[in-house]
Amino acid sequence: MLRHLVPSAVRAPFARYSHAVEVPPGARLLLVSGQLGIAPDDAVPEGAEAQADICFRAIAACLAEAGMIPADIVRLNAYVTDRAHMAGYMAARDRFVADPPPASTLMIVSGFTRPEFKVEIEALAAR
Repeated sequence: MLRHLVPSAVRAPFARYSHAVEVPPGARLLLVSGQLGIAPDDAVPEGAEAQADICFRAIAACLAEAGMIPADIVRLNAYVTDRAHMAGYMAARDRFVADPPPASTLMIVSGFTRPEFKVEIEALAAR
């Protein structure tokens, strides 16, 4: 069973994430590559929130393929191309993550492989 840590000696998280998540010995790990906001039919929505929804659907598909669920996510690393995209990403993330939430990092980057991409999300899961 995962142990989510939010130590009282550390400032409370800025959003829905845990400061740390402990993975028990013997757990099986799944590392999900960065997923971009592109649908299986190659459609790329304009908005960051819609792109993040696609990213999380792709992560959910990878989890399911491994016999895992969103509650098994230990850590999310997310990248957006502008501060303006943070709210859309966070709205999609908050709909997707389980409670208690995983550890998480959000970074603003200069861009991705194609200019229409606004969000990329990778995940680490353990069960």
